[in-house]
Amino acid sequence: MKRCYYEILGVERTADLEVIKKSYRQLALKYHPDRNPGDAEAEERFKEAAEAYEVLRDPEKRRLYDAYGHDGLKNTGFSGFGGVGDIFSAFGDIFEGLFGFGGARPRSGPQPGRDLRYDLELSLEEAALGKQASFMVGRELACQQCQGKGQKGGADPVICPTCRGQGQVLRSQGFFRLATTCPDCRGDGRVVTDPCPACRGRGRVYQEKELTVRIPAGIGHGQRLRMRGEGEGGSLGGGPGDLYVVVHLKQHPVFERDGDSIYRQLRVSMVQAALGRTVLVDSLIDGPVEMAIPEGAQTGEVVRIPGLGMPRLRDDRRGDMLVQLVVATPKNLDRRQRELLEEFAALGDSAAAPEPEPEAGAEEEAATRKKKKRRWGL
Repeated sequence: MKRCYYEILGVERTADLEVIKKSYRQLALKYHPDRNPGDAEAEERFKEAAEAYEVLRDPEKRRLYDAYGHDGLKNTGFSGFGGVGDIFSAFGDIFEGLFGFGGARPRSGPQPGRDLRYDLELSLEEAALGKQASFMVGRELACQQCQGKGQKGGADPVICPTCRGQGQVLRSQGFFRLATTCPDCRGDGRVVTDPCPACRGRGRVYQEKELTVRIPAGIGHGQRLRMRGEGEGGSLGGGPGDLYVVVHLKQHPVFERDGDSIYRQLRVSMVQAALGRTVLVDSLIDGPVEMAIPEGAQTGEVVRIPGLGMPRLRDDRRGDMLVQLVVATPKNLDRRQRELLEEFAALGDSAAAPEPEPEAGAEEEAATRKKKKRRWGL
């Protein structure tokens, strides 16, 4: 079982980013592999702290973790770090300048490409039905002429003479040694001496490509789709990163989504509400459907129509459509209408009678109805 990330970093759940970063920096210094050579337990603590910091420094990952724990991170694309090298690469700013215990390790081996993000906007109908979405993405890919190495003809870059392949240089300051990134190779440990003409020694070239992703019916706002290998190209022969398509749902003028349920309001006449009628109401993707208004319906009452909500991602079922009634009071009555209402009032307006005391167990239902009224601004 994984330990709590807040416990690992020794911070409160309300801690801000500066407190979290400071705590992680202290733990990284304490368990740094250069300070604990050959200590497997210290290395495990080092990786554990890095994983906790990666989650808690990201607002979205932290929100999911706070709400659902470790299970909430399963669909974020993050599953921890593969090794110490990945941590140095991800948090170079944290390690650079630690007292003689190394900044980023030299990146002389193959390096995977960076992951990319694309924000895709969908209507609520498109999210309910699913679709094939096409879009253009610009990214840097590994140069084919030099296999991403930057050296002409695909030869390997040479070892940096300044840092001798270490990727960092050490300077003395009093009793301490200060490690900084090598200014010549920028931490790579190797330098390109004969640049590839196609990429000018960068090892990568910019390219735009049209991609198509299948949007599953029922996808929600903020959910991500992973397209493997469609991120930026790697360097020195490393594989490409992934592309994450983040879905954003546009606000609908009529319908509102809550999980797999669809909400809408419907204005009904005083007569329809009092006598009860069957009316046609527009649904999100099924067209007009019949709905029975219960006799004596009041403003704020909700009528549930099963199976007309959003599809569920993990099965073939659908949620419900919930229709909140808004009883319209008639305006500009003619003489005959006014006479009929006066006659009705003379017979005794039962609607003005006090409501009965709620039965046992009805308090929760009343609270739910009140919450829904607030939600709809009533």
